[in-house]
Amino acid sequence: MEILEVYRERINSYLENYLSSIAPDNSYQSELNNIMKYSVLAGGKRFRPILTYTIANLFSIDIQKVDSSACAIELIHIYSLIHDDLPPMDDDDMRHNQPSSHKVYGEAQAILAGDGLQALAFEVISSDELIDSVTKVKLLNLLSLSAFKMAEGQSIDLSIVSKEVDIGLLNNLHKKKTGSLLNCSVMFGAILNSNISKKDLSILNSFSNHIGLAYQIQDDVLDVITSDEKLGKRQNSDLVKNKPSYPSILGLDESVKKYESLYREALNEIALLSVDEKSLKDLIVKLMKRSF
Repeated sequence: MEILEVYRERINSYLENYLSSIAPDNSYQSELNNIMKYSVLAGGKRFRPILTYTIANLFSIDIQKVDSSACAIELIHIYSLIHDDLPPMDDDDMRHNQPSSHKVYGEAQAILAGDGLQALAFEVISSDELIDSVTKVKLLNLLSLSAFKMAEGQSIDLSIVSKEVDIGLLNNLHKKKTGSLLNCSVMFGAILNSNISKKDLSILNSFSNHIGLAYQIQDDVLDVITSDEKLGKRQNSDLVKNKPSYPSILGLDESVKKYESLYREALNEIALLSVDEKSLKDLIVKLMKRSF
């Protein structure tokens, strides 16, 4: 089994065990836990936690020390998807080839599930006995700031529906909405190494900014060219909602060129790291070729 699948299976197992361990005995109270499980365990690429594991592995961090950070990243990501799918937000009725949380459990319960997952993301790190207190503060500070930027980006996204915007505004929006959590995923792996150099930190920060924007542009392209079944959600959702996207502003071909260029820049940057970047390079190459 290749290492990416090992990481994917590991985070899936950790998420399932963690959510099962916090389920209260009372059947009424446990309903919220079941709703959270519905969205968290539905599948997905798990790219963000895989990125955290990969970065940490570059610096030979014990994988058991990475589990809580990888879990927290994914819990924040899933909470954001639950809320994004709600009718007042993106109004999507499918996610990971199953009905969105609010379509199954109602809008109020979906909101609470998202709220619960966000809170648990901070709890899973703060309760990790393998991580020292100084590192925990750094991780929690970055996670809180990243979650705020993500929400800020979503707010901007909602404010520009049916409006003409320039590429600069779109870049700023997605550096927050998508890029902030991807940056957090990368920097989590770096922060767990207390001896990391300032140079490596700077390289990884810039690298994360490039892949964050590339990932979103690629998502916009795939939204246009990929079927509902493969995407796991509705095709052309941006177009239907009259939301500005990279293809709508740059055109499809130029959007492809743009995200490929950003990925290449990211690969050039990590070649300057003080450690062997091969596993991270392999991950980014796979990412460039993804079809959903």
